[in-house]
Amino acid sequence: MTMSLQSWFQLERTPEPEVMDDPEGVEAYSNSASQAYLERIDRTFVDDALSLGVTQGHALDIGTGPGLIPIMLATRVPGLRLTGVDLSEPMLQKARNAAEAAGVADRLDFRLGDAKTLPFSQQSFDLVLCNSLLHHLPAPLALLNEISRVSKSGGAILLRDLRRPSRLEFPFHAVWFGRHYSGVMRQLYRDSLLAAYTRTELEDLLQRSKLAGARVFRTGRTHIGLRRAPRT
Repeated sequence: MTMSLQSWFQLERTPEPEVMDDPEGVEAYSNSASQAYLERIDRTFVDDALSLGVTQGHALDIGTGPGLIPIMLATRVPGLRLTGVDLSEPMLQKARNAAEAAGVADRLDFRLGDAKTLPFSQQSFDLVLCNSLLHHLPAPLALLNEISRVSKSGGAILLRDLRRPSRLEFPFHAVWFGRHYSGVMRQLYRDSLLAAYTRTELEDLLQRSKLAGARVFRTGRTHIGLRRAPRT
């Protein structure tokens, strides 16, 4: 296969806005129909996070959005304190309200923060999580390097994001895996797919980053990510 043909099969990445703070987008992301499906996806992420075995200490969720992941973790792991950061204040307010409703607000702290320049000291966290943020970033190396900086030397890391399908896959992939969405949310999902990275691109990013000890993984046909187990 010639390089030009390989390039044709590779769907070009189209970056997505870094911050979701327009009212229409926030509401589409947070409506009940979208949330029911997103919660099922987030539960698989939480299960992966729990499999790392970190049950004490301080965890960070980068790009926390409406706070579903730290809230789920707080209800299942009483020994964890959790901090969620996001660039969208409307999303953070939804997260705070949801934490209050779930009765776990005393162990959760939601604050405004940039994933590329996190407002935390070096080696602050026993567990660093990041779900579905990578595809929003035009300079993803900064995120990986910040994860490396704020995680403890033996700390655990879990990053997961959408996988960008090939040009031939895309129409079928977008329809089948986006069938649970409608309206604005369906378009947001398609935009996110186009903004996502491939496994090869993620492996290259990891190699060029300061993040040591992590490995690339794939979950089904939809997601890829980075995982690092805690070290003693």
